[in-house]
Amino acid sequence: MSGGSYNYLFTAQDLEDLHNRRHDLEEMANRLSGLGYAQDAARETEELLVLFRQWETRASVRMRRLEAVWHAVEWWDSNDSSEQRVHEALAKYRGDNDDAGTPRA
Repeated sequence: MSGGSYNYLFTAQDLEDLHNRRHDLEEMANRLSGLGYAQDAARETEELLVLFRQWETRASVRMRRLEAVWHAVEWWDSNDSSEQRVHEALAKYRGDNDDAGTPRA
């Protein structure tokens, strides 16, 4: 049998490609860890997985925070809404309003 045990992980072209192969990356980390002489490579492979998880968490939080702003700008630029909606979304994003939506003094 030739190659392919990890779906040709070594051919990943960029971070997006590698991110899409997280399962294979985990399998490779486990395999390297099982080799008594590859602990350094296993650790670095595991660190990549940790970095991906950290990034996913942070990016998800920011994405949720920005969603209403992006929505308002997209709809304004599509002439489906007004600039006022952008200002309102930004005020909420920045925390300029209280929970009832009233501007803070």
